[in-house]
Amino acid sequence: MKNEEIENKLNTMKADLQRRLSAIDADLGAALDPDSEDRITQVENDQVLTEMRREAGEQITSIEAALERLKRGSFGRCVRCLAPIHPSRLEAIPYTPYCVTCARLVDERLSSLA
Repeated sequence: MKNEEIENKLNTMKADLQRRLSAIDADLGAALDPDSEDRITQVENDQVLTEMRREAGEQITSIEAALERLKRGSFGRCVRCLAPIHPSRLEAIPYTPYCVTCARLVDERLSSLA
């Protein structure tokens, strides 16, 4: 994929996430229902929406970092070991900063901290 195509794909993903965040924020801003049973459901839904918001925010941050790597000319190389990231991995997760090997190591470290 060419840099322009990658940039377009990342920007499209970012715009989609920003629209999703706007919808989530609108839902989270809704007043609680006065009926206690409905309110319980609404609070549970708000918890799910809050987690979705957090994940979307993290993805946007990752996309912005990928766009910066693209500008610097380091896109497509692992930020940890500098090895090329396989094109199929970049196709699946275009904002990934890690090759498969380093991604596994990072996941293992994060799992051991939990």
